[in-house]
Amino acid sequence: MRPEKHGQIPPAGNGLPAHLDPGSTPEQPDFTLTVEENSMLDGAQGPAVAMAMRVLTALSRTLNAPRLVEITSAHIDSCLYHGQVSLDFAERLVHLGATVRVPTTLNVGSVDLLHPSLVKTDTPKEQEVVSRGRELMAAYKSMGCTPTWTCAPYQLPGRPRFGEHIAWAESNAIVFANSVLGARTDRYGDFLDICAAITGRAPYSGLQATAARRGEHVFDCSSLPAAFMKSDVAYALLGYHIGKVSGTKNPVLTGVPVDVSEDQLKAMGAAAASSGGVAMFHVVGVTPEAPTLGAALQGNAPLQSHVVTAATMTLARQELSTFHSGELNAVSVGTPHASFAECAELARLLAEGGPIHPDIDFFISTGRATLDRLAEAELLEPMERAGVRLVVDTCTYVTAVLSPKAKRVMTNSGKWAHYAPSNIGVDVVVGSIEECVDSARLGRVALQNNFLGLGDAS
Repeated sequence: MRPEKHGQIPPAGNGLPAHLDPGSTPEQPDFTLTVEENSMLDGAQGPAVAMAMRVLTALSRTLNAPRLVEITSAHIDSCLYHGQVSLDFAERLVHLGATVRVPTTLNVGSVDLLHPSLVKTDTPKEQEVVSRGRELMAAYKSMGCTPTWTCAPYQLPGRPRFGEHIAWAESNAIVFANSVLGARTDRYGDFLDICAAITGRAPYSGLQATAARRGEHVFDCSSLPAAFMKSDVAYALLGYHIGKVSGTKNPVLTGVPVDVSEDQLKAMGAAAASSGGVAMFHVVGVTPEAPTLGAALQGNAPLQSHVVTAATMTLARQELSTFHSGELNAVSVGTPHASFAECAELARLLAEGGPIHPDIDFFISTGRATLDRLAEAELLEPMERAGVRLVVDTCTYVTAVLSPKAKRVMTNSGKWAHYAPSNIGVDVVVGSIEECVDSARLGRVALQNNFLGLGDAS
């Protein structure tokens, strides 16, 4: 039986549902609130603001944050349905009249609202995810969040500028904002993200502070072949490696070409946040807080130094891939969501050769804003005609989009490769976008052998 709705859940003493009450934390004398923040906490700005402020202050004390910091934007990951508690929390906020007070974008949900038939509803669990997922997405929209439904909010207009304090959730968005944009956000997960959006505040801790942003592990990439460094797969593999080695430390990369693209940095950050807990990296001569190695390290010596070789990348590809040759069932690209440039490159590759093999399902995940741009550029219809299915509002490694028969899947994403085997029970092989297209045409894995042994031709 489904738990009762928000208005019927017996509240705890502080107004939270009993099963969501974060509890109280003893007052710490070094944690202070402004007059306005105290008014929020006391309920002067409404019960929803008070509830959100209680969550923020409790966490701030746990983190030993001295204060809260005002934020200019938020990105919400809590709109992805993970169970009834996800919906209970959001509906409680709606019931209390919650409204976000800073520009707030929404991460992927559990349903492609534009193409609902893509999401499977064959089992009771899938039906629950679709039904409750829709309710959850609607709840966040009703709080004034912008229905962007993308894990790549940095691809949208009005992205945060250097030095701005923000509260972004979703691991790849966090690492991109900190590293490539130079904005400041710590790791904000479910429920904290929306509380920050409602109050316009976040704990001043972690990567909000300058000291926590210094580089710690140095990776020398200067020996990697130039041809390899031009490929999208290079940065998926590099990200996987630096994340695995660094854990939650901040990696610093030297020897990366200065013309590296944002899409390549996106792929690297997403993989590093998946294999490790990287929330910020520096690329010397490229990212805004790393004009020099010394600046990236903030004048400190590195904790560790590493040399990245072609053999290192070969091993990373082998570790990320659970198979390496033979039959293929599906291809999935766009994790994080594919940019317009990536979609345009895919369209070009598709136009230059034969059709996709009839036994291959080819998916590309992207955001609604990119979908609109593709339609305006007259690229959408040729991609669909070539056999590509465009997925928006969600991602194929978290939602039942792939056929249950699809057990061997190719991707160009280190993040997708890391999570999909456990999330949706598939085997995965990692390749560049060109290798993905070549393999989709053949119906079997086709890896190029042009990166000093990176990949065995099949």
